[in-house]
Amino acid sequence: MKVAIVGVSGAVGQELLKVLTERQFPIDELLLFGSKRSAGSEYKFRGKKYSVKELQHGDDFKGVDIAFTSAGASTSKEFAGDITKFGAIMIDNSSAFRMDEDVPLVVPEVNASDANNRPRNIIANPNCTTIQMVVALKAIEDISHIKRVHVSTYQAASGAGAAAMDELEEQYRQVLNGEPVTVSKFAYQLAYNLIPHIDVFTENGYTKEEMKMYHETRKIMHSDVEVSATCVRVPSLRAHSESIWVETEKPISVDEARKAFASAEGIVVQDNPAEKEYPMPLFVSGKNPVYVGRIRKDLANPNGLAFWCVSDQIKKGAALNAVQIAEYLINNSK
Repeated sequence: MKVAIVGVSGAVGQELLKVLTERQFPIDELLLFGSKRSAGSEYKFRGKKYSVKELQHGDDFKGVDIAFTSAGASTSKEFAGDITKFGAIMIDNSSAFRMDEDVPLVVPEVNASDANNRPRNIIANPNCTTIQMVVALKAIEDISHIKRVHVSTYQAASGAGAAAMDELEEQYRQVLNGEPVTVSKFAYQLAYNLIPHIDVFTENGYTKEEMKMYHETRKIMHSDVEVSATCVRVPSLRAHSESIWVETEKPISVDEARKAFASAEGIVVQDNPAEKEYPMPLFVSGKNPVYVGRIRKDLANPNGLAFWCVSDQIKKGAALNAVQIAEYLINNSK
């Protein structure tokens, strides 16, 4: 198995190295690619040092079986032909191909088999907020069809990359020391603040991040579900949280929902309010599952359920989901 990682120096690229190690992913040969700036950098993987090669047009991907790409949409679009032309399967973490009809958008717990139909040999990794939400929604959908979803997200600084995490920590330090606050990665100071704005605004008043949740959820779940999202950047370092409300075709009890979540693949239920047990990003960071809690009936709709959902968006929301796709392909290859 010859594996390549494109964008290895970024937060997701670094997480990919960790996840591949943790899951003992079968690799005989590893190639690392990056920008001109990161070329020559060295990273350790399973006790061996690997040097980053500059990503260029050519035949560097000859013989590669799987290429994990996480270097941004423009890079993915530019180099997709080079990566796939010799038969490599490109598992792409950017937004470049997610809504293309001939590119499957895959969350293994929800629609793994879609990965088998890949005319361009490209598989798209969904947006991090969508991934954790559809893992949870699948458990409910299996009981009764979901007609509508309202979701508010509470997205950590890490969603904007490693530099954004550094900026948040620096902002806290600057505020506490009475220094001018550096604002670069976000529209406003994030420390001691919330910003109801992730990605650019579209003509309908929603941001691209919010519209991703609408379109991607429908594609992944092969559903006519309507999704209305409000995405908020919060001053936590890592792991995204979501407050989710669903309306189903038939009523679902809290007990039914809890049992469905508990038996679903990839979900851990933390739902004991009496003991103050519920998922929080501080304790979910670095972990694999999607955590669900605060499960309750909606007071305004007999067919409504509300719950709270937290997951590490660098792990399950990016690197882990990509590796799980690759594992599915290996385990189901003919």
